[in-house]
Amino acid sequence: MNERTGSPVVAFIGGGNMASSLVGGMVARGGDPSRIRVADRNAPNRERLCASFGVQCFATPEEAVDGADFWVLAVKPQGMRLVCNDLAPLAQQVRPVAVSVAAGITSRQVADWLGGAVPVVRAMPNTPSLLGAGMTGLYANEHVEEHQRAQAGELLAAVGEVEWIADEALMDAVTGVSGSGPAYLFLMAEAMADAGAAQGLPRDVAARLANQTILGAARMLVESGEDAATLRRRVTSPGGTTQAGLEAFEEGGLRALVERAVGAATRRGAELSAANED
Repeated sequence: MNERTGSPVVAFIGGGNMASSLVGGMVARGGDPSRIRVADRNAPNRERLCASFGVQCFATPEEAVDGADFWVLAVKPQGMRLVCNDLAPLAQQVRPVAVSVAAGITSRQVADWLGGAVPVVRAMPNTPSLLGAGMTGLYANEHVEEHQRAQAGELLAAVGEVEWIADEALMDAVTGVSGSGPAYLFLMAEAMADAGAAQGLPRDVAARLANQTILGAARMLVESGEDAATLRRRVTSPGGTTQAGLEAFEEGGLRALVERAVGAATRRGAELSAANED
């Protein structure tokens, strides 16, 4: 963090969807566009970001990180090592906070690729961040100072809620629950719409019923202050239609299936990490 100004200079390496949503969220919350930089080798991406948010855009990471307090590494996991290795000499000179949003890449890997002993915050956001409704799990390594941790949390809070995770080994489970979670709900919406159409509803009507129902239920979960089990019991009348539907889910092993899905995504995150080891 820049102690003289109280406002960090943030450089994004990569200008894709996640970087765009974070930049947009920061600007919408009053962030100074002149203190936000983006590096992307794709000229149309740079032009779009500059036009949309008024931030500084560069063709190379080296230009973007010059003088930056935070480096947000928003590149694909398979490209992370190369990007970090290229920036390692500068990282060792200035000791920025590196914020990685790459799935399956550990903070140790990022720190090592940047030359070692670098403050790293590992972040696992999800796609609703594009709408400012994201959920991000965060882990800070031992080199991150308290004020840097606060700034990193504030940065990610620009696109939704954040949750700090004390044990990095649990970040793969964060990926399994919330990182991959939106796709589970999209699949549920598809299945509900298909089922409604099978009962005779027009497909577009069934889809609208399913989508709005999921949105409304999600808002109740977040805004009511009640947990999921309480809300479920409250809308389930004994012997009624909802109970009949829920019994079908339970008989079909829904809970076990969800546990398998989250477990599979969690294991895949660990595999991605292992695949990037030396």
